Amino acid sequence: MSTPGDFRPVDDPESVPVRDAATVVLVRDAPADDTHGPGIEVFLIRRVAQMAFAGGMTVFPGGGVDPRDAEADIAWTGPQPDWWAQQFGSDDSEPLAQSLVCAAVRETFEECGVLLAGSGAHDVLSDTSTHDPARADLVDKTISLAGFLRDNGLVLRADLLAPLAHWITPLGERRRYDTRFFLAVLPTGQVADDRTTEAASAGWHRIDDVMARWRAREAFLLPPTWAQLDHLAGFDTVADLMAAPRTIETITPTLISDGTAVRIEFDGSDRYGDL
Repeated sequence: MSTPGDFRPVDDPESVPVRDAATVVLVRDAPADDTHGPGIEVFLIRRVAQMAFAGGMTVFPGGGVDPRDAEADIAWTGPQPDWWAQQFGSDDSEPLAQSLVCAAVRETFEECGVLLAGSGAHDVLSDTSTHDPARADLVDKTISLAGFLRDNGLVLRADLLAPLAHWITPLGERRRYDTRFFLAVLPTGQVADDRTTEAASAGWHRIDDVMARWRAREAFLLPPTWAQLDHLAGFDTVADLMAAPRTIETITPTLISDGTAVRIEFDGSDRYGDL
């Protein structure tokens, strides 16, 4: 796959900082109908074209880690940070692993109103609308996730997340992210919305429909987004997807220039670019 014609790698790629980030692949079962059999729907956001990173691209909810995501007094149930650090491997420390899980929960709430939290280990909110003011405060960083949960008697449900993938933006890009991908199922009763300023549009899509639109060049997917959808396409139900064992390997694509064009290579890039 070749990068856009106006793309130019930075002159000093090693100087570009790499920011930790978390992305959540939010899923639900799609009902069978006359056109489709069983399948999975995924929540996707088409970013506004003017955004500095991935403008116009179709992406999952997510974003960079906030320093306050590491606050030690956060109410938490489910797998602990040491378990998450082991799942994602590499050099992830327990404080970083906590920050990534918190960023995943926070960004999902900020970007689509879905909150993976409840009053305890066996409860999850079914309606998040009463927390809309706090959602806005999280977006503008008036409050932290830990403070929000504490003030509302809520507990982060880390057990509602599952590790999915780990991608690092290639050298040469002007913005680089070290992104861990998480899976999560839409909690019963909650509604994912499009009330974020980062979205030109947002909503639920069957995976086969998204991939068909991508092949028709009607949807633009970055390699990590395409790779996760390609993986999800191998499952018929959310239960099977969530139960599947997987080993997380770090993927860092490579930008290769022949002097006239730049292409990106990664495991599977032959299929990604075969349009």
